[in-house]
Amino acid sequence: MPRVVLNGVTVDFPFQPYQCQQEYMIKVLECLQKGVNGILESPTGTGKTLCLLCTTLAWREHLRDAVSSLKIAERVQGELFASRSLSSWNAAATSGDPIACYTDIPKIIYASRTHSQLTQVISELRNTSYRPKVCVLGSREQLCIHPEVKQESNHMQIHLCRKKVASRSCHFYNNVEEKSLEQELATPILDIEDLVKNGSKHKVCPYYLSRNMKQQADIIFMPYNYLLDAKSRKAHNIDLKGTVVIFDEAHNVEKICEESASFDLTPRDVASGLEAINQVLEEQARVAQQGELQLEFSADTPSTGLNMELEDIAKLKMILLRLEGAIDAVQLPGDDRGVTKPGSYIFELFAEAQITFQTKGCILESLDQIIQHLAGRTGVFTNTVGLQKLMDIIQIVFSVDPPEGSPGSLVGLGISHSYKVHIHPETSHWRTAQRSDAWSTTTSRKQGKVLSYWCFSPSHSMRELVYQGVRTLILTSGTLAPLSSFALEMQIPFPVCLENPHIIGRNQLWVGVVPRGPDGVQLSSAYDKRFSKECLSSLGKALGNIARVVPQGLLVFFPSYPVMEKSLEFWRAQDLAKKVEVLKPLFVEPRNKGSFSEVIDAYYQRVASPGSSGATFLAVCRGKASEGLDFSDMNGRGVIVTGLPYPPRRDPRVVLKMQFLDELRSRSGAGGQCLSGQEWYQQQASRAVNQAIGRVIRHRHDYGAIFLCDHRFAYADARAQLPSWVRPYLKVYDNFGHVVRDVAQFFRVAQKTMPLPVPQAVTSSVSEREVSVKEATLSSPLLSTRKAMSLDVHVPSLRQRPIGLSASGDSESSLCVEYEQQPISAQQRPVGLLAALEYNEQKGGASEKEQALGSSTLSLRCEKRLSVEQRGGRRKVRLVSHPKEPMAGTQDRAKLFMVAVKQALSQANFNTFTQALQHYKGSDDFEALVASLTCLFAEDPKKHILFKDFYQFVRPHHKQQFEDICFQLTGQGCGYQQSGDPNNCPKVGCTVEKPGQPAVSTYLSDVRKALGSAGCSQLMAALRAYKQDDDLGKVLAVVAALTTAKPEHLSLLQRFGMFVRPHHKPHFLQTCADLTGLPTTSKGLELPGPKEESVTVPSELAHEDTKPGPSMSNKPEKTQSKISSFLRQRPDQSVRSDDCTPEPMKPMKPERSKQ
Repeated sequence: MPRVVLNGVTVDFPFQPYQCQQEYMIKVLECLQKGVNGILESPTGTGKTLCLLCTTLAWREHLRDAVSSLKIAERVQGELFASRSLSSWNAAATSGDPIACYTDIPKIIYASRTHSQLTQVISELRNTSYRPKVCVLGSREQLCIHPEVKQESNHMQIHLCRKKVASRSCHFYNNVEEKSLEQELATPILDIEDLVKNGSKHKVCPYYLSRNMKQQADIIFMPYNYLLDAKSRKAHNIDLKGTVVIFDEAHNVEKICEESASFDLTPRDVASGLEAINQVLEEQARVAQQGELQLEFSADTPSTGLNMELEDIAKLKMILLRLEGAIDAVQLPGDDRGVTKPGSYIFELFAEAQITFQTKGCILESLDQIIQHLAGRTGVFTNTVGLQKLMDIIQIVFSVDPPEGSPGSLVGLGISHSYKVHIHPETSHWRTAQRSDAWSTTTSRKQGKVLSYWCFSPSHSMRELVYQGVRTLILTSGTLAPLSSFALEMQIPFPVCLENPHIIGRNQLWVGVVPRGPDGVQLSSAYDKRFSKECLSSLGKALGNIARVVPQGLLVFFPSYPVMEKSLEFWRAQDLAKKVEVLKPLFVEPRNKGSFSEVIDAYYQRVASPGSSGATFLAVCRGKASEGLDFSDMNGRGVIVTGLPYPPRRDPRVVLKMQFLDELRSRSGAGGQCLSGQEWYQQQASRAVNQAIGRVIRHRHDYGAIFLCDHRFAYADARAQLPSWVRPYLKVYDNFGHVVRDVAQFFRVAQKTMPLPVPQAVTSSVSEREVSVKEATLSSPLLSTRKAMSLDVHVPSLRQRPIGLSASGDSESSLCVEYEQQPISAQQRPVGLLAALEYNEQKGGASEKEQALGSSTLSLRCEKRLSVEQRGGRRKVRLVSHPKEPMAGTQDRAKLFMVAVKQALSQANFNTFTQALQHYKGSDDFEALVASLTCLFAEDPKKHILFKDFYQFVRPHHKQQFEDICFQLTGQGCGYQQSGDPNNCPKVGCTVEKPGQPAVSTYLSDVRKALGSAGCSQLMAALRAYKQDDDLGKVLAVVAALTTAKPEHLSLLQRFGMFVRPHHKPHFLQTCADLTGLPTTSKGLELPGPKEESVTVPSELAHEDTKPGPSMSNKPEKTQSKISSFLRQRPDQSVRSDDCTPEPMKPMKPERSKQ
């Protein structure tokens, strides 16, 4: 790996770093060497994670080398190198106190928002040459493998786990000390999933194993709420003295700092706690009356039993009742606004309930004992959520202990500047009352009051980290702009700052402010305009026009869920959504996070599907899609921001935050540097926008367009708060037509100049997601896509809609239907896939032009041809419904099929596929071929299209068997029909599918319409029995009884021939002729078939076929009179009408095995 010397430190980097990466690493080293804090912004795709890891670990190694040199120097008592003094080693490593021993080398604490992000970071670490000792901290919910504990809720897991650990009854915990030094557990770099996997393998607790590894680790990974939340920091025993703390994805740090130090205490929380205490109190009282109190509660070990007097439990109940009474006693105004008091008021309120600095320790211990006593019990009457929340609240309020001898009120006054107390009516009372909890009856009689204790200064948590002795604090993200306001909020010094440029070129990014729509109406998300018909209509038209010129995936971000839902509702009513769906089907980010993965996976599948025009994903700023989700390459070629997502101005917390900042600014005076409330309000919108537009460029070869569709983006102050890497590309447009023109030109140039994304990478990422979704949620990707694209499921306002406005039809029509499209009939002399494969091997592969063609051409009946003519840099696209030129021969289609297969399979699986083809060619072993194809294509529903497309290359005498197998594995046929010379027309019992629709689905739909659900069920049951016992007589009895009652149903009998096996065809055709009174060759029974050209079978795939027999010419008779007679017939007569070829052929042997 290349070695780069920066600031005297040698950094091993996986490749030669770009200039912006070197600048980033220099700033990181500056922070580390000087022991100061830094705020570093570097756009997504610039490799900041790799830079952080390599730089910090190189610096640690440099420190270790410096310590080693000092140790050696002490032994030899002199300078080691004449040209370089020993002091220079430490000077390059640190400008602070010299590092004298190995234990003084700082640990690295690497924190990110979620464990999934940490898993990506650890994956990057494995790609470097550094192999430090690593530890990942997680919760019991993620790491516990004890079958009894892991099924409990999170806080109950904690207490049940402690109970088992204290009693040594968890054998996983008992193995930690013995097995923690094993090579497989201690040496490798393990992420959270590896910990659980190896813990299960070695029967050792991953949770306590990670805590053990923390002591010796060089770098510790954890979610950053573990650091910012004092309770979590204490629970995980995190020592911060002398450490280097890195917050990656730090754009959320401000919010986490405030939320971890805040709480909302609802009446239900207090009532829940009272219910749990009542239960224990009644239980203890009953036992006391029976004289068995000591025996009952001393049976457990002292650490797990309830070592409390009855009087102490009663006092605890009285404390909760007094707290409830104190909150209820607060007078509120007549409206729902509530009252706001200074932060110090919380201590007065709690003092009325006798909760003070002096009593908090005893109260917390009592609450912990009761929760632990109830741990492991099931049922609603043992719910301890309320008690756990009360414990957390007391720890938040009394987080800082007062100095000895000083009253606690002084401490309260000291921290109250960062807090406000807000008491307001429980607005969600009626909604939460619907939940049937054991304690709901206590509060459902009257509307209670919510006690909110809100922290408005993230500096409270940040200063606490500095107070704990952190050596260096580095905050980094792709979107921290504006940096100045971010640093002001933290209220700690950040001497080192960096706004890094991107590594992309000018031809990779287009940014435009679109102040007006196509109709000239001003676009605005302002409160008074966002729901006007003119604005919504103009925005919908703008979206439709942008969707035409942006290829592949398009992301649309709205300021909030209500705005997105109202916009969709209006667009659906005005048919604007339908026009967009025709171009790019719509997927909507759901409010429910549980169904998010289902929707996003369906979106990825739609974009990646062969022949797809892309898809549109509607999301919300600050939602899950805008936070670190990967929309690289085709998944996100364009991002539309439909407005400035300001926080809700009337929300009490927003109002109080702005008041708090204004008060802070007035106290600091003219010289103080503090944000005003209005500046913070604007900054919140800018940060959300910056986070959303960060989805478009994900790596150095990516490209895309950003549309800022709000006239307020044209203002100078709004543009100034955009990221530094975006501002140089920004252009404000007066005319919407110029927007479309410039974007179309941008993508024409980008598609020519930028390298194509690696198909294997795209395919693998999609398939991995499919596998996880298949295991966790749905078994059918088509059903998943249908559900994901049903906007009514995710947009509540669209559910209660008149039938006339139902969108199911629109949604269905725009579904990805590649699974339902059938292979084109060959119009040229077929050569065969096997011969084409041999030809490819001799030729050395297909040409670039052939590889560039999508595999969708295999399954489209109407060919879509792209004619590209370079005339002034423009591209002419011509759609041809009926091609005038002959279609490509089988040889070309075979090449295209091989390209599609190679893209869909790994190299190893592709080798298996080619070997199976060669074996089939040489041995004609159909069963072995099907076994191989099933393993490769049948398990993954996305690959069903390839399995079905393989049908056209199966040898003729195996086609019927392949059709049946295809139907069994995929639920759809692959288009089986007899072929011969130009005069060969399908007769009775044969069917030709409609273009783009499987014959089986059409037939069953027609049966259901004609015969009803009961009749369809009878037919399906008979068909299943036929597949098992191969008894044609039984199935014909049922089918004839169902389809001959009415003359208009006779066609269903004829079309049933698609299910009849080859050796039963003659008997079936004769029976049809007898029942219908029509000859088998009658033109009235012919179905349309291909008659354009002669199709000749190649010699190596030629097979013997049955000889055509004479046509039957019975006179028409009454249908019902024939039923009993044909059931007694046996297939002893040779009636062959499958082929009209005059030459005699040998009869084909039935090769079907019993199904």
